[in-house]
Amino acid sequence: MRFKKGYRLRSLGQEFILIAEGLEAVDFSRMISMNESAAFLWKEVEGMDFDAEMLATLLVDNYGVARETAQNDVAALLESWSAAGLIEDEK
Repeated sequence: MRFKKGYRLRSLGQEFILIAEGLEAVDFSRMISMNESAAFLWKEVEGMDFDAEMLATLLVDNYGVARETAQNDVAALLESWSAAGLIEDEK
């Protein structure tokens, strides 16, 4: 999977906001808030293909969490990103 084009991650103080660029940018419902770890994952894989296991490994390596915790967190994150229309499956 990979992120759909047209989104830019911006930091706002200690928070991170994902903003649709271009014509979609006028729709403020397309602004998505992310915590630090979600923003870290976005930055690490932006512009490349990724999968859940890659994201879990990034969390384990960067934050030192247990693999099972990382996998559960990634599953929830991918579900929310998919529901928001941010990711597309490999073709």
